[in-house]
Formats: sequence, structure tokens, C-alpha cells
Amino acid sequence: MEIIISNSSGKPIYEQITSQIKNGILTGVLTEGEGLPSMRQLAKDLRISVITTKRAYEDLERDGFITNVPGKGCFVAVKNPEFLREESLRMVEEALQRAVDAAKTGGVALAELQDALALLYEGE
Repeated sequence: MEIIISNSSGKPIYEQITSQIKNGILTGVLTEGEGLPSMRQLAKDLRISVITTKRAYEDLERDGFITNVPGKGCFVAVKNPEFLREESLRMVEEALQRAVDAAKTGGVALAELQDALALLYEGE
């Protein structure tokens, strides 16, 4: 999996790493037990500080996405279906909040927003 860092993004680099790895796990690009690059290797590849990659990996481990095996490295954690559903729901809520904010700014009524969501969800 390739991680792309944007210096023009408003997100800190460790959050960009975290969100891309989470997305890779949620979409199945990264599978259970798959090894991740070492913190030092990832820092070298991305040309960033090891402290930054350490923070990203610590956040991923805290959130249950990866496990750290001392002396062996970091691996994608065994999937907990409830946890993955909660994380997906959180991501959907964030996207919907951005849509609601844009709708309010543009003067789009709630009924119109609901209709648009229904059309998108049904794939039409």
C-alpha cells in the first residue's frame, strides 16, 4: 500500500498516515496479519521524522487497527466486526456533516438533501 503525504493538506502528517492505513484496512487492501513497514522504513520512504510515524502507529494500535509485536514489527490486527462497523459509521457521519454544512451554506432544503442521499445510496 502506498501512502501519499500532502504538505498542503490541513491535516498533520501523522493523521494523514493514520487515516490512509485505516482506510486500507477497512477496504480490505490491507488484510489481517499483514505486516506494515517498520517505523524507520516508513519515515525514510516518506522523508519524514520517525517520531511522526511512531505517533501514527501508536494511534493505530490504540484504536485497535494494528498490533505491535516486539522484535517483529507491526501487523494489521484481527478484525473485530463491531469495531469496524463503528469506525465506518464514524467516517460516514463525518462525510454527512460536511454535506449538511455545504447544504446549509448553499440554501439546500433538508428534503432536497434527503432526496439526493436516497438517490446516491440506491445508485441512481
